Parts: sequence; C-alpha cells; structure tokens
Amino acid sequence: MKKLITLLFLFYTSTSFAQKQTFDLITYNLPSTWKKEINETSTSYTFTEKQKNSWCRIFIVKSTLSKGSIEADFENEWQELIVKNYNPTDTPQINEIHESDGWKIKSGAVNFIFNKSDAMAMLSTMSGFERCVSIVAITNSKDYLPQIQSLLASVQLKKPDINPQQLPITSNGSIVGTWTKVASDQSAYMVNNGVAGYIMRQYIFNKNGTYLHFIKTFSNFSDLLLTKESGTYQVSGKNIIITPQKAVIEKWSKKNNSGDKWGSRKSSQNATLEKTTYQFTIEYNTYIKETQLILQGGLATKRDGHFDQDNKWYYKLPKHDYDFIKLPVE
Repeated sequence: MKKLITLLFLFYTSTSFAQKQTFDLITYNLPSTWKKEINETSTSYTFTEKQKNSWCRIFIVKSTLSKGSIEADFENEWQELIVKNYNPTDTPQINEIHESDGWKIKSGAVNFIFNKSDAMAMLSTMSGFERCVSIVAITNSKDYLPQIQSLLASVQLKKPDINPQQLPITSNGSIVGTWTKVASDQSAYMVNNGVAGYIMRQYIFNKNGTYLHFIKTFSNFSDLLLTKESGTYQVSGKNIIITPQKAVIEKWSKKNNSGDKWGSRKSSQNATLEKTTYQFTIEYNTYIKETQLILQGGLATKRDGHFDQDNKWYYKLPKHDYDFIKLPVE
C-alpha cells in the first residue's frame, strides 16, 4: 500500500461530487450513498462492499483552538487522531506544507494493520485564523482513493468570525496552549568570532492532559539537535506535575550544510525522563507586552535548562512564525 500514499494529496483543485455538506468550518461534497454519523466532535461517512470485503471511512473533525503553528497542530492531531487510534508501525509519509487563502495545510499517510489485513490512515490538517481543522480517512482498498481525493478537492474552509489578533493561543488563566522560550549563546568567544547559536524550547499543553515538549539546539560548530518529549501533566492549584512517558534526542544535519534548517536525521537516542513538579503563574508583563508562563522549580532540569532567574523559567505566548520550533519533515 505504500505506493498509494503519494496519490492522495494533490487536492484543493477540483470538485467532482454533487452533494454539498457542511460541518463546523468545512464545506465539502460527498455522495449520498455513504452512511453518515454525527457526534459532538466529528461527522463520519462510511462505505462498505461486502463482496469485495472492502471499506472506507472519512471523518470530518470539528475545529479546535490552534496550538499556534501548522507544525504543532499537525503533530498534535497526528498523535491524537492517527497514532492513538490505529497504532501504526510503519514510517509515515508526510507532505510539505501548502498555503491556501490564509490556511496552512499539512498532510500525512501511514499503513496499519486492521483485522490482520493491510489498511491505510490519512490525515489532512489545516491551520489558520487561530483554528485547527482536520480530515481523517481510513481504508483497506485503493478503490476508494478517487472518492477521498474528490472530497479533499472539494473542501472549502470558512474563516472564523473573529479577529485572530484578539484571540490568545491559550485561554485566560489556563496553561493550555503553546509556550516558547529561546536563549542565545552570547559568550565573549562567540560574539568576537561572529558565531551564532541558540536553544529554543517549546511546550504544548493539550486540554486532554497530555503535553509535547521540543528543544532545538543550533550552533555553527555542530549538527542540529532536536529533543522530543511527550507525556501527561496534572494541574493542582498553582502546581503542575509533568510526567514524561517518552523522550528522544535526535541529531540532524544542516540543510545545504549551513544555517539552522533541518537536513536529514543522522541518529537518535533515548533522553532522560524527568518527572517534575513546578509552581506556575500566568501573567501579562506590561513592560515587554507579553503574556508569560512562569515556572518555578527547586532544581534546574534538562527539559528547561538553566534558570532564567530566581529559580524560575519564563515562557511566552508566541506571536510570530519565528517564535515556534519548525519541526523537520521526515
């Protein structure tokens, strides 16, 4: 089935189905012969052919608050909608990001096993205007690829009736959302020799009690490093308990052997799992005009690096694309 994956993502170009449907922010076309089911978080369509023992199901997923970037949105949706539900073991194929009418689009596909037979799961995630929208398709037959393709080609996205500049990436007083911090290497040696370096850190706290944490380390003297950590968190009063479940450190070459763009992955190894309890506050700093997540701990952690000051780390709500860690496409 791997050869089928590349056929799926030439979409948003044509419309071939007659019946128009709307769910949340998405308008699309789908034939009426498919069985329709609706719940609070998605609308799904299923078609089966008993003689061929084939099936296909498409989910139109209700939009959620964006994590702040298409990279963060896609990574979260992939884990929640694909990995948790279908437990794929193959390496996914991920398409490059495309843009359409203010939305950024990222797609991926992967094989999995269903009832001891091959099947394939596909995810298309659209991020824009502080919202995240996804479409999931699963099937055990290439016969349904034209129907999936036609639905994707028919998609029209409604822009939310909000001013994205007025909507924060996290709700008031809530830790849910995306938080970032960056530290630059400004040592005398680095400055005197015109060499740049930095370490970026990024938390993504999800509503369901899971989190993602990324660290990107850049130096002109070495390969790029990417730390990826995932796990659960629990908030109790003004304390947050971080319980990591998986963490890896990856070494990446630099694209074209220079700069801070990802090239190819060279190695990967497990990282230390640090269960940590922080005291936290969320406040608006009027001096720098930024909303900050302030974490306080007894000891420094590898996850957060050295204290910024007074046993505290200061994360902020990102405002621009360059505030986010851009994850590599594998």
